[in-house]
Amino acid sequence: MPSAIPRPNIQFHDLHPTLADFRHEAVAGLRQRPRRIPPKFFYDERGSQLFDAITATAEYYPTRSEMEILETRAGEIAECIGTGSLLVEPGGGSCAKVRILLGGLEPVAYVPMDISRDHLHAAAQELAAEFPWLEVHAAHADFTQQMELPPGAPEGPRVAFFPGSSIGNFDPDAAVDFIAAVAELVGPGGFLLIGVDLRKDKAVLDAAYDDAAGATAAFNLNLLERMNRELEADFDLDAWAHRAGFNEPLGRVEMHLLSLRDQQVRVAGEVFDFSAGETIHTENSYKYRIEEFQDLARRAGMDSVGAWTDRKGMFSVHLLRNMAAGGA
Repeated sequence: MPSAIPRPNIQFHDLHPTLADFRHEAVAGLRQRPRRIPPKFFYDERGSQLFDAITATAEYYPTRSEMEILETRAGEIAECIGTGSLLVEPGGGSCAKVRILLGGLEPVAYVPMDISRDHLHAAAQELAAEFPWLEVHAAHADFTQQMELPPGAPEGPRVAFFPGSSIGNFDPDAAVDFIAAVAELVGPGGFLLIGVDLRKDKAVLDAAYDDAAGATAAFNLNLLERMNRELEADFDLDAWAHRAGFNEPLGRVEMHLLSLRDQQVRVAGEVFDFSAGETIHTENSYKYRIEEFQDLARRAGMDSVGAWTDRKGMFSVHLLRNMAAGGA
């Protein structure tokens, strides 16, 4: 294990995702038909806490399944990647899963990026205290808008870690663009370790995104609470409901907020009329077959080094490499 570094091992970098971005994208999305708001805005501090609660529900299998894969395959993954890399995690969130990999990878530094500043700071501080030998550069950033390292991050071969099923939030063409941006970030020969949810029975997927305890409903409705707090909106939460389900022809779970009555809502000074039964589309979560995702990654310029599933075949973790000229 690397020896402890002789200075504080954590730095915070604010790359300034702004309230104006939230205001602009929320208002623009509500003007559309059908109405939509990007899922990245779920993750204020409260939303991040609620998502952590979702991962503990009985119905939500992705976190448990991915943890099983990482715990079982950590040594194999480390052998493929090697030690001494700069490990970057877009959407670092709670920094929970990366702990499984740190001992084997022994990175020169870890760079979690997240749009939820307070949640990121708390998680990064906890991780830095737990791993005093590890240099942590926590970047408050919207990684969907700016895929860049914070100033002062050390040099080294680059590895990106994108766990969970977050790649499913992107439409397939946008997923190709995102993976291509990661390929550019890690450079020729660089790696991407990514979690990808698999297609499965509709009943399992429906339950995972509409749990009996209501954690996912609270997570979805918190978006309206956030707009009330930050965008001077006046949503009546009793007039809205969570709706989610698997759209089999499109291969994705869809989450919506359903208007329960005709109503008028003010957001950032603009008035929006909603009919009973109208929805705000808040998230897609695409599900893939393994070969289907590998084909998508190749379109983005990354080849498969390995793909692993849990014992039940619910989830997959892929190791991809940028094979552009200049790679080893």
